[in-house]
Amino acid sequence: MRHISLATAVLAAALSLPGCQKGNAEKKDASKEAPVLLIANEDVQTLGMSDYASGPVITGSIQPERRADLRAEVQAVVLQVLKENGEKVKRGDLLVRLDDSAIREALGSAEEAARAAGQSFEQAERQYQRMKTLQAQGMSSLQAMEDSEIRRNNAQSDLVAAKARAATARQQLQRTEARAPFDGIVSDRKVSPGDTAQVGKELVKVIDPGSMRFEGLVSADRMSELKVGAGVYFRVNGYPDSDFKGKVRRIAAAANPVTRQVEVLVDFAGPQSPAVAGLYAEGRVQSQSVSALMLPEASIQREGDKSYAWTVKDGKLAKVAITLGERDDRLGLFEVKSGLKQGDQILRRPGSTLADGRKVELNKAAASAAPASQAGG
Repeated sequence: MRHISLATAVLAAALSLPGCQKGNAEKKDASKEAPVLLIANEDVQTLGMSDYASGPVITGSIQPERRADLRAEVQAVVLQVLKENGEKVKRGDLLVRLDDSAIREALGSAEEAARAAGQSFEQAERQYQRMKTLQAQGMSSLQAMEDSEIRRNNAQSDLVAAKARAATARQQLQRTEARAPFDGIVSDRKVSPGDTAQVGKELVKVIDPGSMRFEGLVSADRMSELKVGAGVYFRVNGYPDSDFKGKVRRIAAAANPVTRQVEVLVDFAGPQSPAVAGLYAEGRVQSQSVSALMLPEASIQREGDKSYAWTVKDGKLAKVAITLGERDDRLGLFEVKSGLKQGDQILRRPGSTLADGRKVELNKAAASAAPASQAGG
């Protein structure tokens, strides 16, 4: 009896393609003489029960907790945009400068008016003090002293108003410069030099990439399964090889009236988190754990909408149709609902050239030498 290892099964199948031109009788003879497929212990796994963490599905996006939409607070023309999308910024860095020529003129006028009001108040104060002294000596009437006091009070009011106008002008001047409110990166530049910025117009957005969180939605029908501190396992679009873990921080007190979904905020539990905001994410809140048959992705063959696994039984390969359940994002395994049972031996990494019913033999001598990756052919 001839033998062939699972690692060379693909090559043998490729070399046998020219033989397809022979007659049916030759095909039957060749099938009868097909060598036994040798497999190592590493190529086979025994299916057992695993703890499967289940819970409500959560979908949403990755968003920063610290984000700022800087808007124009004065109407002016944009003179400079000093940062582009993706550039890092420090707190206080100048991002956008608006035309401040008119505001500077208004500030100069307000400061000059405040200076003049200050001089008038000082003069009125001196006059009042002089009249107060004369009236105490009987050299001035009480009415004259009261008139000087009124002039002093009016001058003081004018001074306060002038100082307020100057302070407002200075504040308006500061508003012609949009500065970073915290350390972060520019995520969205909304204007270019020459644009006219109306009051309230978006200028630039700044986010803190170190404050990312998962802002997800859960069906209100599963709200009873949610609790603060529950674990969440999810995947993020753009990170296909990474599974992320988090914890529920906050559950909204009201569901969306249109979608009937509840917003859930999830903090990243590990040191790793995406640095790009707005990415789609989907996962599952781990509210309970049940025992189920679990199968890794590498052991599953997919043909359209159908899924299969290759079992080893009585020295032969068998292609078994299986029904898969949900994926456990924590372990990266799929729940097997039907087609397999506990104790079945399955190929870890079945190749595409395997034949149903082919004889196999466990090569114990090569078990320690054959790497598990050869199971895929």
